[in-house]
Amino acid sequence: MSCPYLPDDAARPSPTTAPADLPLAGPAAATNTPHHEGAQRDFSRDMSYGDYLHLDVVLGAQHPLSPAHDEMLFIVQHQTSELWMKLMLHELRAAAAALAGDRLGVAFKMLARVSRIMGQLVHAWDVLGTMTPPEYSAIRPYLSNSSGFQSAQYRCIEFA
Repeated sequence: MSCPYLPDDAARPSPTTAPADLPLAGPAAATNTPHHEGAQRDFSRDMSYGDYLHLDVVLGAQHPLSPAHDEMLFIVQHQTSELWMKLMLHELRAAAAALAGDRLGVAFKMLARVSRIMGQLVHAWDVLGTMTPPEYSAIRPYLSNSSGFQSAQYRCIEFA
């Protein structure tokens, strides 16, 4: 299953790689120990939550084109759907590799996760459903020819 949004296999841990097999970062790297005793209170030398998640990039990726308040809802709904689909493709690819390697338990766990992601995607539309047709009509002209049907990830999932 090849998709332009998935990195090559060489850059990704295998589906069976245990967390202990992955390189450590921060203070754990210095001690080669993934756990510390007691509560950690000094984060000055560690990566922050925002740094790890690149929140400056993620939260700065919404650029409404219209003056309509509801366009932010529309953008966030579609961006989060794309993120969930990225995870779904990640899990589907790993599940296929696990099946090919006769690691059925691993594959079933990943496919169960895919099922939950699909549920998340379906229920997310409930939020978008709070936008009325006139509210959508206020932003539609600003979308030009763009459409959710142009989602490459959706197509990758469709043919997975």
